[in-house]
Amino acid sequence: MHDYGFHPAEVDRRGQGRDQDPEVLGVDTVDRRVLRRQMLADDVYEAIKTMLMDHVIRPGGRISIDGLAREFQVSSTPVREALARLESEGLAVKEPLKGYRATALLTLDEFDDLYRFRLLIEPWAARRAAELIDDEGRHRLQAELATAVEPTSVDYAGYKSLTVHDSRFHTLIAALSGSDQVRSAFERTHCHLHIFRLHYDRDIGPEVLTEHHALAAAIASGNPTAAESAMTTHLQNSMHHRLRKIYE
Repeated sequence: MHDYGFHPAEVDRRGQGRDQDPEVLGVDTVDRRVLRRQMLADDVYEAIKTMLMDHVIRPGGRISIDGLAREFQVSSTPVREALARLESEGLAVKEPLKGYRATALLTLDEFDDLYRFRLLIEPWAARRAAELIDDEGRHRLQAELATAVEPTSVDYAGYKSLTVHDSRFHTLIAALSGSDQVRSAFERTHCHLHIFRLHYDRDIGPEVLTEHHALAAAIASGNPTAAESAMTTHLQNSMHHRLRKIYE
């Protein structure tokens, strides 16, 4: 059995600990059972997500619910729940009468469309965020930058924290623009998962974090032109780096 960061016994021990702790939110037995089920579902979700991101489940390949349930020593219920979440993120797709399969990697045309879309909305969002920035917004930017951790390896376990930070950082800028439509449109792309699944190498992490700090500084200073330019440069660098590594 491979290790994808999921251990059923550990989930059970954590659940037991909550049962034995009378200080945990004052929950009753039913509530504690719900907590344990949610912990199990979350762990199965993260394990399958890791398999998809690392191509252990090959892009376009069929996903066996029964096989995963045996692999993780769980019932099919948390596996189905996890796959429903992954489908909402575009990492899995459910086909009628066939079950689930992993989504294919982005084609060159899809990659190009994604970055064209981002270059349309995100530089504007950065400019607008700089125009509207206040002390609370500056604090939120600094707080998010403080969560950034440089990747430790080229597998998903090593760069997961960067992926999560990258998504939150760009979503925050969209939110600071004051446009719910822009924020919602950006979130629906789940672009960070698809881009990092397509390609990741050690050169990307430090460059991304350096550019995030420069972008945050431009927004925090209230300089719309600098913020727009920093976002454009950031996206173009990301696009060109991956084009060189993958499609050329």
